[in-house]
Amino acid sequence: MDWMIDLEFDRRHLWHPYTSMDRPLPVYPVTRANGVRLTLENGTELVDGMASWWSVIHGYNHPRLNAAVTSQLGNMAHVMFGGLTHAPAVELARKLVALTPAPLQKVFLSDSGSVAVEVAIKMTLQYWQNQNEPARHKLLTIRKGYHGDTFAAMAVCDPVTGMHENFSGILQQHYFAEAPRCRFGGSAHADDVENMRSLLEAHGDEIAAVILEPVVQGAGRMYFYSADYLGQVRKLCDEFGVLLIADEIATGFGRSGKLFACEHAGISPDILCLGKALTGGYMTLAATLCTDRVAEGISRNRGVFMHGPTFMANPLACACALASIDLLEDGDWRSRVAAIEAQLSRELAPCRDLDSVEEVRVLGAIGVVEMKAAVDMAKAQAFFVDRGVWIRPFGRLTYIMPPYVIDAADLAALTEAIIAFAAGPASL
Repeated sequence: MDWMIDLEFDRRHLWHPYTSMDRPLPVYPVTRANGVRLTLENGTELVDGMASWWSVIHGYNHPRLNAAVTSQLGNMAHVMFGGLTHAPAVELARKLVALTPAPLQKVFLSDSGSVAVEVAIKMTLQYWQNQNEPARHKLLTIRKGYHGDTFAAMAVCDPVTGMHENFSGILQQHYFAEAPRCRFGGSAHADDVENMRSLLEAHGDEIAAVILEPVVQGAGRMYFYSADYLGQVRKLCDEFGVLLIADEIATGFGRSGKLFACEHAGISPDILCLGKALTGGYMTLAATLCTDRVAEGISRNRGVFMHGPTFMANPLACACALASIDLLEDGDWRSRVAAIEAQLSRELAPCRDLDSVEEVRVLGAIGVVEMKAAVDMAKAQAFFVDRGVWIRPFGRLTYIMPPYVIDAADLAALTEAIIAFAAGPASL
C-alpha cells in the first residue's frame, strides 16, 4: 500500500524511543530500504551507518531473507509454542547449539533482546531457588553497561549511562563492580579484577550470577575492554560458584570480528543472550541459551521454568533467522568485517587531532568517535541527513555499526560525514 506519511499526526500521537511527547525530536519519513540505503519520502537516499540499531547485518530487502519469510508465510505465520512445535524452531535451535560454545545446549526463544535478558535473570533465580539457596537473589555486573529497557534488565544497567536513573528508587538493587579500564588488546588490570573479586568475597552468598556484555560495552559507553578481563571474570565465577550470563545481543553474529565476542577470551558463559542480528534485522526474535547444568537445576524436583511469551518461537522469525545464519555461513563475513575495521581505523584516525574529540575507538564493524561534549541530537541528525547519511549519536558518542555488506565508497561517505561533524562548530 502507498500510504502518505502524516508527520503532523506522527508528532502528535506516535511516541518514538527515548524522546518526549512535549518536545519530540524530528523524524525522517522512510518509504523504502534496499542494500545499505534508506529512501526518504522526498526521494533522498541515505547511506545507513546504524544497521537499524545494529541488526541489519546483510542489508535491507535481501532476496534470500525475503524468500525465507515468503516461503514460511505460505505455511503458517504463527502458532503457539505451548504444546506445539514446528520445523523452523527445531532447526534454529539445532543451528544455535552448533554455533555457540559446546556447553550451551538448551535454547529458549523469546521476543526481543530485553526479554532474553529477563529470561536469563529468571533462569538464574529459579536455578538457585531449586538448589535450596533462595538467598542468592542478587546480580553482580560492571558499571557503564546496558542490558535493555524492561525492569529486570534496567536494574543491571549502569545507573547513569544506562539511561534509567529515573527508576533508581524502584528497581531491585544489585551489585556493581567498577567498569574495567583495561583496553581491548591488552591485559586485565589487577585492580579491575580485584574489585570484582572483593564484591564476590563480600556478597558471594547472595549473588546468583554475574551479567556483562563481553568485550564490547554497547549503549552504555561504546567501549572495548580487555578479553583477558573477561577470562578473569569467568575464573572468578567458577571460584565462587556463581553463574555467568553473557549478553551478546549487540555483539553476536560477527559484529566484534568474532562470531561471538566471548570467543575473544576463549570462554563459555553459563547463559548466553542473543538478539538483534539473529534475524538479520528483519523481525524481532531473541534467544537465551543455557548449559545442561542450569536447565537441570531448574527442572529437578518437577521444577518448571515460568516463562512463555505469546509469540515465542514465531515461525516467520525463526525461518528468517535460519536464512540469516545461512547467509553468514555461506559468505565471507570475517573478511568483510575485517575490511570494515581496517577502513574505519584508517579513515576515522584524523578525528584524533580535533580539539572536540576525546577518543577514537574501532573494533570489528564498530567505529566510535567520543566527543568532549554532549551532542545535540536534533542538530546532529539534520547535519548527517544533509550529507546523505544516517548516523544517530547519543550523549558524547558519534558511532557507526554499518551492515557488513557496505562497500568502501559508502563507508567512506559515513566516515567523511563523521569527520566533518566532529570538526564543525561546537553548537552541533
